[in-house]
Amino acid sequence: MTDATLEHLPTPTSTEAPVSALGSAAGDHATALRFITCGSVDDGKSTLIGRLLVDSRAVMQDQLASVSRSGETDLALLTDGLSAEREQGITIDVAYRYFATPKRKFIIGDAPGHEQYTRNMVTAASSADAAVVLVDATKLDWQDAALALLPQTRRHTLLAHLLRVPSLVFAVNKLDAVADPALAFAHISGSLKAFARAAGVAVRAIVPISALKGHNVVAAMPGWCGYEGPSLLALLETLDVTAAETSEDLAFPVQWVEKFSGSADTTQGRRVFWGRVATGQPEVGQSVRVLPSGQQAVIAQVLNHVRLPAPVAAGHSAGIVLDREVDVSRGDWLLAEGAHSPEPSREISATVAWLDDEPLVAGRIYWALHGHRWVKAKVRRVVHRLDIQTLQEADASQLEPNAIGHIELTLQEALPTLPFARSRLRGSLVLVDTSSHKTAGAVLVR
Repeated sequence: MTDATLEHLPTPTSTEAPVSALGSAAGDHATALRFITCGSVDDGKSTLIGRLLVDSRAVMQDQLASVSRSGETDLALLTDGLSAEREQGITIDVAYRYFATPKRKFIIGDAPGHEQYTRNMVTAASSADAAVVLVDATKLDWQDAALALLPQTRRHTLLAHLLRVPSLVFAVNKLDAVADPALAFAHISGSLKAFARAAGVAVRAIVPISALKGHNVVAAMPGWCGYEGPSLLALLETLDVTAAETSEDLAFPVQWVEKFSGSADTTQGRRVFWGRVATGQPEVGQSVRVLPSGQQAVIAQVLNHVRLPAPVAAGHSAGIVLDREVDVSRGDWLLAEGAHSPEPSREISATVAWLDDEPLVAGRIYWALHGHRWVKAKVRRVVHRLDIQTLQEADASQLEPNAIGHIELTLQEALPTLPFARSRLRGSLVLVDTSSHKTAGAVLVR
């Protein structure tokens, strides 16, 4: 298939919810922490969230009564809201819940553990400030000091690391159900630390818990399992939110063009370009270049989310008014002139988390979403596949569903990408199947 083929594919009209690479705005501990629970199937993720909600008194009595079975409260049902989830006893889609303590607010994402729903976990992790990876002690040979971790535990940890989730916490669950909790925690902790070292993953803490009984979830149990640290909730209260990417040059993806402003007295009747600042900070008098047209202009005014002239940093919504009328549409980028960023490119080397049911092979054409811009992308080469057991990179000609690998893409148009290690938003793309319009892969620029 040639590059000419790229020109004749229709624009997608709808897709599944794309993976968002927008991180939270930088802030302090008063800012709401967005975190997810992930891990293998039936490790107790939904039960843990239910326990956090109940013990923090974020659930009404009538809600508790509605999730009772045979006279006992099923905490998992507080997050498993879909009828299929309740019938099958599994988590399928990401469920978000909100609660607060006297110290801070929280937004929790309950990610599914089944391998076939890995795309949902990636969606939740892409905007998370922290990830709590649950490990079920009863599923492991905890008496063995060199025990093997479950594949999905390893996969979710690697995905959280690849998606630059700032804080990663292991919560070893169901220790109340083993004969020797202290020995089990010691051996499991050792295996988790060894895996993290080999994978280059920074771990904030490893906490022993019992989500069902509430041990060490909200209230600390000093000395339990030989652990003397804070409870899981106390630890979460100390974690930082994702820092705004203010050190990079200005990059602004245009989401909406307001043709006739309701505040003509301040914008002088010029169009306002709205969106969320990706990197840097727009400033009055700053020269910008429009991508892809290449036109140049100067920022005449910067509006905040309530339409008042004010400084706006990366991670926050802004309206930008230019000093002259130029052709700018949804999906275009406003980039700082004289930027130190790499020039926009059509060739991308990237890590991909493959989420489609069909394997990824060289030569396939997909839609790629970067910011708010859709371009066609061709898979030029599959370089290697990551073995989640050995953490080694192996040569591969294709990537199977839920695999992680390294690929090379050729884009129809140049995009202002940065390595994902520098920018979560500019360094990420979503691949969408051109026929089904389903999210096919999460792409992280290398």
